[in-house]
Amino acid sequence: MFIDVELLIENPLQRGNNLLKYKLPEWIRVRGDGRLRIVIYSANFWPEKVGIGKYSGEMAQWLVSQGHEVRVVTAPPYYPDWKVKKEYRWPPYRRERLPGLTVWRAPLWVPRKQSGLRRILHLMSFALTSLPVILLQVFWRPQVVLTVAPAFMCAPGGWLLARLCGAQAWLHIQDFEVDVAFKLGLLKSGLFQRLALGLERWILRRFDTVSSISHRMVSRLVAKGVREERTRYFPNWVDISHVGPFCSGARYRQELDVSEETVVVLYSGTLGAKQGLQIIPEVANLLAARRDIVFIICGDGALKSDLESRTRELSNVRVLPLQPFERLGELLALADIHLLPQSSDAADLVLPSKLTGMLASGRPVLSTCAPGTELATMVSHCGMITAPGNPEHLASAVVTLADDRGLMVQLGRRARALAEEHLARDVVLSRVFGSVRVGSATKPAQDSTLPAASAKEPAV
Repeated sequence: MFIDVELLIENPLQRGNNLLKYKLPEWIRVRGDGRLRIVIYSANFWPEKVGIGKYSGEMAQWLVSQGHEVRVVTAPPYYPDWKVKKEYRWPPYRRERLPGLTVWRAPLWVPRKQSGLRRILHLMSFALTSLPVILLQVFWRPQVVLTVAPAFMCAPGGWLLARLCGAQAWLHIQDFEVDVAFKLGLLKSGLFQRLALGLERWILRRFDTVSSISHRMVSRLVAKGVREERTRYFPNWVDISHVGPFCSGARYRQELDVSEETVVVLYSGTLGAKQGLQIIPEVANLLAARRDIVFIICGDGALKSDLESRTRELSNVRVLPLQPFERLGELLALADIHLLPQSSDAADLVLPSKLTGMLASGRPVLSTCAPGTELATMVSHCGMITAPGNPEHLASAVVTLADDRGLMVQLGRRARALAEEHLARDVVLSRVFGSVRVGSATKPAQDSTLPAASAKEPAV
């Protein structure tokens, strides 16, 4: 039984018979008046403000603003705290009505401590509890069913719904969770690995369209057996009106007692295994004598307690909790240098979503990644790269940038230009979904603004 939850009153602007002037990609089949009925199947969604939940929420909001009808099947918000928010614990199933958008939530099990087996059970729990909910959408007859992975275990349910109602079956890969789990040792190799990868290949080939967030990840899809004409490049994006050089980090510097002359090296994001964050305390220790350089680690995740323990005696390191989303622009403007470490085992299996905000802020990026990876290619235009796991080289790169303000400004301008030209939200979503406009200026499509997040909601 579903409990309806009215989060906002319906928008008073009615669409009426307003038709869309659209130019949609050929691979999206359109019926009727041009509006699409789209189901987004994603374990993470609004009001999560980091990771996949952020992007799935903004995508749904944008699609509604273009006049499409959208339904979302998702879990209660739990990330990055790995704890379901109190207000979402009961009832376990609920339906939320937002302006132009219906959100169906199914429960999932969230482990307190992470392990390979627990993560599998965590994702499997949502795939099982949400299966009746996703199949219920067959009566709505959507034209596009977009499944977001993780959780890849939801892919069979999304594919089945699409086939039952003749919709476009679309799978969007945010990271190759099966490959990452084995690379990072979260799951043991052997027979189970061969079975898991074989099942993954079989499922991938069933979808009409499979997209991913980097060109290398798209190439990996082809290597896994997806026909090239069925693949799409669908990068993550950034709201360039919310984050940019026009933001000021002065208030943060005052709160943290950091002078304007001090060079701030900032890492802001999830504190997890894929990020290779253990290198930060080592670099900070190597540069302890540089009183003009301070490292700030901002975020939450499985490695937070370990990082706090390893940096407790370092006076040049500050560890901050996740910051309110409303202050994201300020937070990223606090940095003189953005630090983006990455585990070598995760190369080209994931592309850190936090990179888009770093670029939009107009600051240089310093990343640990292997040459030739897509991350290295992007960062090399607007920052510096060093080999993963080499704190001496990373410390040297920090000093090189810190001692050359002109170079930092030059690289920062390149970063902002890259964000504006290729990663702005409207640029990315218009390119993927096509240019969709409402025919009458007097009857616009429904306002898709989601309810404002609490001031306690975290920033990326």
